[in-house]
Order: sequence, then C-alpha cells, then structure tokens
Amino acid sequence: MKKLIAVILSVAMLFALAACGAGTIDKESTSEANENEGKSEIVTTTAQSDVSYADLKIGLICLHDENSTYDNNFIMALKEVQAELGLSDDQVLIKTNIGEDDSCLTTAEELVDEGCNVIFADSFGHETYIMQAAQENPDVQFCHATGTHAHNAGIPNFHNAFASIYEGRFLAGVAAGMKLNEMIQSGKITADQAKIGYVGAFPYAEVKSGYTSFFLGVRYIVPEVTMEVTFTNSWFDIALEREAALKLINNGCVLISQHADSEGAPKACEEKGVPNVAYNINTASIGPNTALVSSRINWAPYYKLAIEATAKGKSFDADWTGTIATGSVELLELNDKVAAEGTKEKLDEIKNRIETGDLRVYDITTFTVKGKQLDSYLADVDDDGTFTGDKEVIIDGYFHESEFRSAPYFDVQIDGITIL
Repeated sequence: MKKLIAVILSVAMLFALAACGAGTIDKESTSEANENEGKSEIVTTTAQSDVSYADLKIGLICLHDENSTYDNNFIMALKEVQAELGLSDDQVLIKTNIGEDDSCLTTAEELVDEGCNVIFADSFGHETYIMQAAQENPDVQFCHATGTHAHNAGIPNFHNAFASIYEGRFLAGVAAGMKLNEMIQSGKITADQAKIGYVGAFPYAEVKSGYTSFFLGVRYIVPEVTMEVTFTNSWFDIALEREAALKLINNGCVLISQHADSEGAPKACEEKGVPNVAYNINTASIGPNTALVSSRINWAPYYKLAIEATAKGKSFDADWTGTIATGSVELLELNDKVAAEGTKEKLDEIKNRIETGDLRVYDITTFTVKGKQLDSYLADVDDDGTFTGDKEVIIDGYFHESEFRSAPYFDVQIDGITIL
C-alpha cells in the first residue's frame, strides 16, 4: 500500500505541481525567457579539507556493467572521485545490470537500507523508480542521469543531470570532417562520395541531438557531406551494432560514428578499414588504424558536486547541465596515426569559439528543415506525457539545447541526414 500511494503521489505531482526551475552552471542568459527561468541554489565544489566524508555512503545503479561503454563511463568516473575524496570501498556501492523495471526500485531501497546518503542511477528508464524511492526516503538524495522530470517535479531530494555533449559531438564531427577532407584531397574519395554513417540506439531526442550535432561538425569542414543513420533499438548489443556498421559501410558510408554502447561498430570499422568516431571510450587499442577520436560525458564533476552538497547537508540543483567549462564534456585522446594533419589545432580553435559563445552548434543559419530555415520551434521540455511542444527554444538565432532542461530535447530532422 505504501508503494501504491507513493506512485499515485508521483504521478499527481508531475501533472499538478507548479514548475520550479532548476539552476545550471555556466549557462548564458541570452534572453528574457532565460532570465525568467527559476534558479535553485548552486553548490560548487571546494577544497576537500573543508568537508568530512567519513560517514558518507554512495550508491550507483547501472543498467548494464563494465562491458557497456556507457555504464563503464559512469563507473570509472565514480571510482576516480572515490580515490580523489579518499573514500573506502565500503563507502561506494555499485549495482550493475539493474533493469528499467521494479528491480530498480528494489535496488534503490536496498542501497538505502545499506546506509547510502546519495544514490545515482544512470539510465533513462530508471527515472520513475528513482522518483518513487526519493519520495519514500526524503533524507536520501537521489540523482538520475538523462531524466526529464526533476526540473518541475518539486521533489526536494530528486535530481536530474546531463551535459552539453552535443558540443563534444560537434567537435568530434570537426575531427571527422578534417579526415574526410584529407580523403578527398588525397583522391581516396571524391567530394560526392563524402557520405558518412551513424549507428544510433533509439530514435530518441538524445540520439537525434547527438547525430545532428556530429553531422553539423562534419559539415562545418566538408559542406557537401551527407549522412545515413540506422537504429539498433537497443542501447547495448554488440552483434546488432556491428551489423549496423557493416550495413552503412556496404551502403557507401566512408566514415562511421555511433550513439550505442558497445565496441561492435568500432571493430567492424577496423576490419573494413573505415575511419571511426566512438562514444565514451578510446577505441585506439581495438582500432589502431581506424579509430579517430571519441567524445564523452565526464561525470566526475557532477559526482563531486552532489557528494559534497550531501556531506554538507546543503541543497543542490534539481536539474544540472555540465559543460565544456565545468569539465563535463570531453574529447578523448586524438589518434594521430589516423587524424588528418592540423586536426588538433582546428579542434582547439573550435572549442575556444564554443566556450566564448562565438560559435553555436545549432545556429539556425547552418541547417534547413525541408528546405527552409527553422526560425521557431516549440520543444517538449516539460515532458508531461503528451509529446506536445511547450517551450520556444529558438532564441537569438540558435536552438537552445539543454538550457531549459538538462536532458536533450532537440528532435528536429534536418536536411542532409537520411534515416534508413
């Protein structure tokens, strides 16, 4: 009965509570719309000596395990923070292979019973269960990655977090564009053969935002490029991701990237000698002749923020977006054996322009939709289950991704990209 009541309350709060905006870090207020967004207290990290972590316990709930590049990225970041803060193994409890079902709630309750003060969950489908756990355990902080409801749910101990990874994917696209340009200039391909492929997991906004920003980065260097996208309908499936990459290569794609969580696509690219841009993992060891670069979200800054705030007993953002400036968006080491000459210098230039706001990834003058410039767009930011746009997100000439909510909401199908 207790759980039933909590579920009913959770649903009611999503539809009835007044929106309470969430604080963000390093988000430029570029319009009256941005300025009117509510802000919660922002807790920033301080010197380790200012905080005692002796009595703190941290839990992490993962959809898969270390074999998934996505989940492993969360796990390794937490271990990095564990070492930095001097936490023992008894203080950090990691639960792997937890489904997007009741097992997530059961695991969250087990972590509470084991004394965890702050609990993180890494998969979109965990959100409903983490919200319920937060309502039932108000003295424990629950932090959920990629979720959409914390910014207006009004649950004080429930938080969402993500990062502006679209900026990292744009940078990875620039590196890919430099490689394509080298291939054209060397005569390996002609300009009209500059077709790239993308292995996507699901046709969700997060994936669409990722492949579009990557494509725009490539097109920044090679204006004539086109891209084909195919979906596996799974976050982690080695065989399906390999098959998808081979399908794209056989269809004439001369460079492959991905938003999927295994090494299936990179290994297929190495076998076929096709340059590859990965996600969350440096694949140079398995693709020494084809691995170019990889983008990733570094979760360590958010872990530190949430853990420190919990240790201090202070509130922190209901909805948090990490950026390049917070160290949350990174490119992993460039493979000089594969990268085109001048790539590092170009990446440094573009990164600086993104950080200063001189370059916007979703500048509306750089893409069209059905042949027309997109001057207005209502995005489904509040995610109330109706899939109805509720927020104008094109302001000052660009699409404001992850500024009104951390989880991506860019779901526009732009010209130049074909879905297979």
